[in-house]
Amino acid sequence: MSKSKIVFIVAGEASGDLHAANLAKELRLLDRTLRLEGMGGKMMRNAGVHVLFDASKLAVMGIVEVLAKYRMIKGVLKQVQQHIKTTQPDLLILVDYQEFNQKLAAYAKTLGIKVLFYIGPQVWAWRPKRVYKMARIVDQMAVIFPFEVELYEKANVPVRYTGHPLVDEITIDKTTSEARYALNLAKQTTIGLFPGSRLGEIERLLPVLLDTAKLLRKTKPDLQYVLPVASSITEEDLDECRQALIDLNVKIIEDNTHDVIQSCDCIIVASGTATLEIGLMKKPMVILYKVAPLSYFILSRLVHLTHLGLVNIIPGKEIVKEFIQHDATPENLSQETLRILDDENYNKTMRDELAKLREMLGTGGGSKNAAMLACEMLEKN
Repeated sequence: MSKSKIVFIVAGEASGDLHAANLAKELRLLDRTLRLEGMGGKMMRNAGVHVLFDASKLAVMGIVEVLAKYRMIKGVLKQVQQHIKTTQPDLLILVDYQEFNQKLAAYAKTLGIKVLFYIGPQVWAWRPKRVYKMARIVDQMAVIFPFEVELYEKANVPVRYTGHPLVDEITIDKTTSEARYALNLAKQTTIGLFPGSRLGEIERLLPVLLDTAKLLRKTKPDLQYVLPVASSITEEDLDECRQALIDLNVKIIEDNTHDVIQSCDCIIVASGTATLEIGLMKKPMVILYKVAPLSYFILSRLVHLTHLGLVNIIPGKEIVKEFIQHDATPENLSQETLRILDDENYNKTMRDELAKLREMLGTGGGSKNAAMLACEMLEKN
């Protein structure tokens, strides 16, 4: 009897944990003999992955913020490297979490381990020459945007468009009223406060969102607020904002993000994957982006993008207002939120444009297609 093949999956933050979990479920359906191990979080565990390294505290955003946690991240990287050297998995699947996973990919290549990079670096946003680095460190790219294929092909990187996993993951199975009922929310206008899933985002952006809510309360005292928190965020992580959360009667909901989105009339959200989740559910939003000043100074010189929000990048035009760094003030955010709530035509136009996103991202099947690609690579071992 031949031994089970080992697939080691690495994800480093909440969105990657979700995509990795769905990929793992599809792998199980295709081959139940596979031994799935990895680094990730709660969702990967629930999908049957033996999570050997907990990634819940590794998610950071911004150059300065990464440096602050550099020693811890480097320590975990060394542990993962040692593990794959010892176990020699048949396939290493790296899900997003770019800097960490690119280092891990380069190391795996020196060991002769096959590497599948799922949800690759956004070379169209960062230095485009990075695509040539990927050619040296991966065996296969699985990309989630159709326009990425040509970028990798030009650099002779084996690439396949597998489809964006959110197309399948985002389903609208409740009305707004039903979502509010399921979450035990009142029947009143609801604003979502979405600071992000990383601890650094909570510390930096949640106070801005709460100050925005305080301004909104002056004009619309009957608004209610919901705050989804990732399973990686603890009660203690919210302590600094505890009194403001109580004063505003913010409903804190762990996980269950899709019901939270559906319950809202407008969402104020940190730039990231969540903007696309909200967009696919056709909910009006306001985007903010704010990192440490030095991080912003460096990033503004490296990133070549007109827009930061995926809901604006994909159609190549501004559908949703973005307030970046110094512009991400409670005054600007509250003013735009009020416009969305009060201007019916503006609200409808935004929702109509967001409704086109699903078609732009293709037919779906992203997790299944990525799993099928992984199995093809395993069969060639």
